[in-house]
Amino acid sequence: MSIADNIRSIKEQIHESCEKSGRNTDEVLLLAVTKTVEISQIQEAIREGIVDVGENKPQEIKKKYDIIGDEVKWHMIGSLQTNKVKYIIDKVDLIHSLDRVSLCEEIQKRASMCDRYIDCLIQVNVSKEESKQGIYLEDVENFIKLCSKNFDRIRIKGLMTMAPFDAEEDNIRMIFRTLKNLSDKLEKMNIPNVEMKELSMGMSGDFKIAIEEGSTIVRVGTSIFGKRNYNL
Repeated sequence: MSIADNIRSIKEQIHESCEKSGRNTDEVLLLAVTKTVEISQIQEAIREGIVDVGENKPQEIKKKYDIIGDEVKWHMIGSLQTNKVKYIIDKVDLIHSLDRVSLCEEIQKRASMCDRYIDCLIQVNVSKEESKQGIYLEDVENFIKLCSKNFDRIRIKGLMTMAPFDAEEDNIRMIFRTLKNLSDKLEKMNIPNVEMKELSMGMSGDFKIAIEEGSTIVRVGTSIFGKRNYNL
C-alpha cells in the first residue's frame, strides 16, 4: 500500500475507534512519526493531509526543518538531552518528553533567550520499565507543581506515555486508563500554567486501544511509512 492508502486506512480506524468510544474524530490528532523517513516521503504525507510530524532526534528536526519549514507542526517525541535543546527550541510546537528538572532548566533558559513559551507534555513511565524514560506515576504531581512554580516559560499541556511493546491488550488498556485517570485528577487541581488538554498515547500497534481510553494524540510511524531501520 502507498503512503496515501496507509493514511486513509489509519484515519478510518481512528474514526471507528472514536465511534466505538463515543468520541468525535476531531478530538484525536494523527501525529506522523518521521524517524529515518526521507524528505520526499514526508512531503507525500503532507500532500495527504498530515499537518503534524514527530521526530525522536533534535538533529533530524533541524535537518528536515531547513527544507520543510513550518509547512507542518514539529513535535519532539524522543528523549531530549539538555545539550540538544538549543537546536529545536525555535522550531518545535510541542515537546512530548519532559521528564527531569535539568531539562526544565535548559528549556527555560533557551526559551527566555528567544522569547518563546514552550508547550510540553510530561512523559510518564506508567509501567516502570527500566528501558523507558519518564517519571513514575507517583512523582508526577510534585514534578508538575515544581514546573509550575519555577519555570514560567514552560506550559504544561498534558501527559505522554508508552505501553510495553509485547504486553497483552488488557495490560495496555490498564496503562492508558491509568494515565487518563491521572490526567483527570490533575485537571481538577487547577495548577497555574498547567492544563491537561493532551494525552499522547498509542502508536502503530495500539493506537485504537489508546483512543478508546482517551488519547488525544496518536504517534504513528510504521503504519504510515512501513518498517524502517531504527538503528540509524
